[in-house]
Amino acid sequence: MKKSLINRVGLLGVVSLLSYTAAVVFSPLAYPGYNWMAQAVSDLSAANSPSLMLWNQLDALYDVCGMVSIMMVCVFIGGKLNKTLQGGIYLFAIMNWVSAAGYTMFPLTDSGFAGTFQDIMHVAVTVLVVALSIVSLVVIMVGGYRDRKYRSLAIWATVALLFMLAGAIGVNVLPSEYVGIPERFSVFAAAGFNAVLGIYLFQGFNFDVQEQRWIENG
Repeated sequence: MKKSLINRVGLLGVVSLLSYTAAVVFSPLAYPGYNWMAQAVSDLSAANSPSLMLWNQLDALYDVCGMVSIMMVCVFIGGKLNKTLQGGIYLFAIMNWVSAAGYTMFPLTDSGFAGTFQDIMHVAVTVLVVALSIVSLVVIMVGGYRDRKYRSLAIWATVALLFMLAGAIGVNVLPSEYVGIPERFSVFAAAGFNAVLGIYLFQGFNFDVQEQRWIENG
């Protein structure tokens, strides 16, 4: 299959994930005393965080590339997938918009939770992002498992959902000195699945179709 510009734009989803990973891994170098096992990722980008400048530099491509990739996915799949799968991906795109706009408008004012209006709105954005992520992934799973052509995408959605749920449960179950570990499961689940959708776009959403042809041709 000859790849169009829209297909190639899907690789920006991978660039987005790499940018976010770099920010999470290297920003603590500019934050003396930061404990990644006990502190949330959002502490690194808090308004008064010493690592804010480095975070913004490393994270510069995360939202931009991620949004371009997921919107091109939405453009490409129009009329190509079953309505359930298509609707789930649209919901996932809405989640990305809420995340990109919400966290930019309402970053934490301080590490942890300072209790200001801005911090409360940050938590509200987080709740909405998590809810949209879970719903969209479940809908994608239903649509993907129902259609043999896109079963592998449903499997990826299942993995992302399990990571997200493991993160949510871990944050509430583990001692406070370890909550940073499961919290990273949740944040990387969404970024990782966005990259997966970008790769599917790059391949023209033909992974399962190609696999089925290989099986049929023996």
